Amino acid sequence: METLEELQLSAVEARVVGALMEKESTTPDYYPLSLNALINACNQKSNREPVMELNENTVRDALEALRDKRLAGPTSSADSRVTKYEHRMQEVFNFTRGESALICVLLLRGPQTPGELRGRTERVHRFEELSDVQSTLQRLMQRTPALVAMLPRQPGMKEARYTHLFSGSVESVAASTPAVSPAQEANPQLEEEVRALRGEVEELKRQFAEFRRQFE
Repeated sequence: METLEELQLSAVEARVVGALMEKESTTPDYYPLSLNALINACNQKSNREPVMELNENTVRDALEALRDKRLAGPTSSADSRVTKYEHRMQEVFNFTRGESALICVLLLRGPQTPGELRGRTERVHRFEELSDVQSTLQRLMQRTPALVAMLPRQPGMKEARYTHLFSGSVESVAASTPAVSPAQEANPQLEEEVRALRGEVEELKRQFAEFRRQFE
């Protein structure tokens, strides 16, 4: 396997592979994804931080880079008229379901606390206890090379945040991550529930549109 430095992902590549990982779990009937479905998944306004507006060429370029790194690419199935794309993170890293869920959400939403991660991975994998999240993070940190790291705790914050290391070192991530105010940290659950509901509605709309296109 290549070193983590050789597998470094741009922000767009991280979004593309994260979206593929998410959709494999949340909408398995529509996975692997067509290019249009993947673009829509990358540009979702819910469960994404930051929200992006990626176009076809940008996503194609990211897929090409991910294919060179053997982290994603077109499927070999010949039973579809449209090229479909899948991630290959499992083949490369042999993740458990919990590890895959945490990496997926960190790729899609950036640094987060264990509490945020527990709530945001619910649609991908259910962690029964917060301690389960923390122990899974520890396993990812203890890998060689480490895939996750804890960021320095910000002044006034109760919990430390964790980041994936596919897009740079702890220092580079910390320098590029905006500070979170105590007020923002105090009430993330309600905001998360609203975002999740919006995401589910958006996903249902996308699935219905995909279904209709099969008959056009």
